[in-house]
Amino acid sequence: MKKKNTKIPIIYEDSYIIVIDKPAGMLSVSTDKETQNTAYRTINDYVKSRHKANRIWIVHRLDRDTSGVMLFAKSERVKLALQDNWEEMAIGREYVAVVSGHVRPVERKITSWLKQTKTLLVYSSNREGDGKIAITNYKVRKCKGKYSLLDISLETGRKNQIRVHMKDIGHSIVGDKKYTNTNSTVNPFGRLGLHASALTVKHPASGEEMRFESAIPKSFMNFFYPSEGK
Repeated sequence: MKKKNTKIPIIYEDSYIIVIDKPAGMLSVSTDKETQNTAYRTINDYVKSRHKANRIWIVHRLDRDTSGVMLFAKSERVKLALQDNWEEMAIGREYVAVVSGHVRPVERKITSWLKQTKTLLVYSSNREGDGKIAITNYKVRKCKGKYSLLDISLETGRKNQIRVHMKDIGHSIVGDKKYTNTNSTVNPFGRLGLHASALTVKHPASGEEMRFESAIPKSFMNFFYPSEGK
């Protein structure tokens, strides 16, 4: 059950980790232009409110406009244990995505090697070893109108991986202005169509597999399942 602080729902908390449901539009960490309204700052203030010596550490990030499950560590030791072994510790990373068009085939594994330009734009290479390998699995949940709702699971966690792979197959994430292959400005969802719906990790202390979930955003549900999303 979720507990609430002032801004961000807390999905789970113990002495080692804290898991939140990050809202869309909020930065994970500060930038030169934004230092206050970030997930890190908000949750760090929350733990400090109980004891001034408390603090949190970044383990992984979500893009500003991506919502959903995000995990912080409560000590540097735990942060290093998770971050240095993230591919082994994060044993399940699941997303839901709204993309343009009706996606075919309805189920697929996408593999490419990702590289980054000097302007920080990530792009795919199909040449083995030409960049960092990225593997994305998707399955179409529902198509409606000009859009598809996908269930996505990651085998790797590269920067902008899902957004790049969806562009690669000709079905960009709705609302993605950076990685797009459509000129459409219509966005009935009012946000980026990407949500981190579940994270399964090995607990850094007990080794227990723990699954944390976040509900599909209401704007997605209202569009694809209007009778259920109200």
